[in-house]
Amino acid sequence: MADNLPSEFDVVVIGTGLPESIIAAACSRSGQSVLHVDSKNYYGGNWASFSFSGLLSWIKENQQKTDVSDECEDWRKLILENEEVISLNKTDKTIQYVEDFCFSNQDSAEDVEEAGALSKLPVFGAAGAEGAAQESEKECTPMESALPGAESWEPGKAAGSDPASATEGNDTEITSESGSSHNSALGESTLELGKTEAAPSETSAQEPKKITYSQIVREGRRFNIDLVSKLLFSRGLLIDLLIKSNVSRYAEFKNATRILAFREGKVEQVPCSRADVFNSRQLTMVEKRLLMKFLTFCLEYEQHPDEYQDYESSTFAQFLRTRKLTPSLQHFILHSIAMVSETDCSTLEGLQATKKFLQCLGRYGNTPFLFPLYGQGEIPQCFCRMCAVFGGIYCLRHSVQCLVVDKETGRCKAILDHFGQRISANYFVVEDSYLSESTCKNVCYRQISRAVLITDQSILKTDSEQQVSILRMPPVDVGQPAVCVIELCSSTMTCMKDTYLVHLTCPSTKTAREDLEPVIQKLFNLNTETEKETENEELEKPRVLWAVYFNMRDSSGIDRNSYDSLPSNVYVCSGPDSALGNDCAVKQAETIFQEMFPTEEFCPPPPNPEDIIYEEDELAPEDSGFNNSPETKPEPAPEEGSGRGSTTVEQEHREG
Repeated sequence: MADNLPSEFDVVVIGTGLPESIIAAACSRSGQSVLHVDSKNYYGGNWASFSFSGLLSWIKENQQKTDVSDECEDWRKLILENEEVISLNKTDKTIQYVEDFCFSNQDSAEDVEEAGALSKLPVFGAAGAEGAAQESEKECTPMESALPGAESWEPGKAAGSDPASATEGNDTEITSESGSSHNSALGESTLELGKTEAAPSETSAQEPKKITYSQIVREGRRFNIDLVSKLLFSRGLLIDLLIKSNVSRYAEFKNATRILAFREGKVEQVPCSRADVFNSRQLTMVEKRLLMKFLTFCLEYEQHPDEYQDYESSTFAQFLRTRKLTPSLQHFILHSIAMVSETDCSTLEGLQATKKFLQCLGRYGNTPFLFPLYGQGEIPQCFCRMCAVFGGIYCLRHSVQCLVVDKETGRCKAILDHFGQRISANYFVVEDSYLSESTCKNVCYRQISRAVLITDQSILKTDSEQQVSILRMPPVDVGQPAVCVIELCSSTMTCMKDTYLVHLTCPSTKTAREDLEPVIQKLFNLNTETEKETENEELEKPRVLWAVYFNMRDSSGIDRNSYDSLPSNVYVCSGPDSALGNDCAVKQAETIFQEMFPTEEFCPPPPNPEDIIYEEDELAPEDSGFNNSPETKPEPAPEEGSGRGSTTVEQEHREG
């Protein structure tokens, strides 16, 4: 039980988002004792992934959100005279304007139950109120999911769909794994990369299958819906960290197969690699030569400063106009390769973005991007697992009342949890959403507009139905931001067969629906089945079956001095930002870790079990009679295998 927790740790981490999870893993790996707690009953915070029913519960919680006052103030009696407190939030206020819509046939879905779902159990404890609507979606704990080399998807696994699995029926989950790291049969650090499943499409003229709402509910466990939509650059900081720390063995990845562009009212594929350029039928021979010449220049632009120095004060769009590029090439480079703003991006920023895109090409596929199978919510859990392997302790549904600060030194000395237990530590890492309004009164937050759609067709039909696509929609009106669209197919283990999961993201100017609905109307058919479609154009567009809009707080890039009276040994982690990659989270985690432990290496590779030398009086783990390896999972049904065509990418690509 939680009241049996040790009373002292080196580091206490509050919140299980990506930056906090990386920090917890790094601290545990460097030999620090770590307590990692979260008031929610699932891992990931705003980085989490949910099954369909889990997302409906999350929507309901955020639509009916009410302030939770302290049931009793008895914990304040535990504060000494020479101490003061920094109260923490009991409710998450980072999500606003949640709206969901169903466009498919709602055929008595009330009585339909999710296939394989566990019965709901009562929730106890003060922290349980917030997660009461969540139901368990996995039969294994998050720390035991996504085993290295796993090539099959188990119906009961749905890794990342509802990370609350291990906590169902308990007040608190406490997990600790110590000892040697999990032996991997893969040898070197690897990225397990699922190839695109080349399922032959049926004739393009054939109508898509009719998907009803009850089918979506029944197959809800097939969905792993991310709250934040991101891709991993194949040479980005997160991939490098996953490989270096060997955390990559806990996850599998799939290539993003297509980069798309929206031009003159149509969606078309953008040629990225050299082979794509020369095989493209969209470009003339002259355009192909011009594009290859410009991309070659971008790869080595630092060596030719005379070519861009005169345009450093200009925007990248203005610079492109001076390069004798056709309008279509300028559009491709600006919106689909550099993926930068037409009005705000400088020439140097555009060249840097283009070079980064080109450097990431070809490492694991024909695009620069990877996507984690089962959703982005898998990544924080992978780092949590690493932390637990090296002795970290995990408690979900475990809320913290306050930080206890010593008045004389001004340093935080302990936390007080909802059981009234005082837990001391040297360092404290807190996710921004836990800080109270009084602490954040001088902080100016931005917002992210998000939409998630379930559709019946791809936005660009091809011979293969199993495509992972990214499209950057130019601003609809002046002053509006560009919108990033990521379309996922069923082989990513994020949606049911014959459907696609579409994520839309942009910096907020209004509510999410106001920001994103104009873009959705250009790409999709929003008519319900009962409404008559008058134009042929609407018939050709993919039909939206279900949609949700919401605004999420963007707390990235905030200076710590903006927080009021923050002790020097308390570090704040931000939530997700609006960028496509994860570099912000990784940089933040490394910066905080180095401030706490400047002499320690950040997430070093785990020791090779064969190199460990044991003392004579010390038993090797295999001789001690204890087995720390996760339980053997049941054999999945053959038809449920997700590993069809999956491959292991050996670490021959390691730089340095």
